[in-house]
Amino acid sequence: MEIQENIVNKVASSGLITLNLEEYYHQGERVVYDLKENLFHGLILREKDFREFIKTHDWTAYSGKNVAIICSADAIVPTWAYMLLANRLKPFANEVVFGGPEVLEAVLFTRALSKIDISAYKDERVVIKGCADIEVPVSAYVEITALLTPVVKSIMYGEPCSTVPIYKRKD
Repeated sequence: MEIQENIVNKVASSGLITLNLEEYYHQGERVVYDLKENLFHGLILREKDFREFIKTHDWTAYSGKNVAIICSADAIVPTWAYMLLANRLKPFANEVVFGGPEVLEAVLFTRALSKIDISAYKDERVVIKGCADIEVPVSAYVEITALLTPVVKSIMYGEPCSTVPIYKRKD
């Protein structure tokens, strides 16, 4: 006697939409600009010298790059110095932020997620994929949850076969 079994993919027929935040990773190169290189004796920023550097430096080296501006030295750096750097970098760089690489990643993801057409997820059951080949910052998961909550039927975290419920709209 032959037994025929129909294998049903319950995940595929569940109506769940999987959102993979990894797809919103910006591929551009990341660069840290450390202002300590502009400090006199590693202690102070001399305005005249810094302004000359700003005028003469080749900013095209930052074309298309994502730049995080920091000062790793224990020095008091005036706010205008960071502003001057941002002003010179922005015409060339893809993104310019104040803070380290983790701040840069958070900003890149936030910018990318803000461009999602959230209405496409109206009344849907969404799974935010949990495993990724690249590191997705927690801030990206928080951002997508905040964006989706007003429009979706439910939000889950993980993989479609094993999810953690995050939100379910009360109908």
